[in-house]
This record gives sequence, C-alpha cells and structure tokens, in this order.
Amino acid sequence: MYDGRDMTELLMLEKNDWDSGELEYFHHSLSQVVPYLNAEGTTILREINKEIQNRGGLQNI
Repeated sequence: MYDGRDMTELLMLEKNDWDSGELEYFHHSLSQVVPYLNAEGTTILREINKEIQNRGGLQNI
C-alpha cells in the first residue's frame, strides 16, 4: 500500500521533485482509470509519463 504524499501536496510540486515511488504509484493508479480521466487528469498522467521517461523508464525508477 502507498504510504506517501497525497496528490494534493504533490500537485504543488514539479514532477522532477516527486520521488520514484510516487511517480510509480500515481502512474499505475491513473493508468487504471484512463477512460474516466478529464483533461486535467490526462495532463497530469502525461507529465508523470514524461518524468518517468526523463529518468530512464519504469525499470529505472
């Protein structure tokens, strides 16, 4: 189970300030509900994906 900062706190930070566990958790969570995301949720997931790619992909975070 995830035991870290919640989305409210994280959204006040740049994605490069998120730790790897936060990126991985929210990537997985948001990916599960993609059909239900609004434009803001889709943008957040896109930014998370970009940060994961910047760090070398899921295998490296």
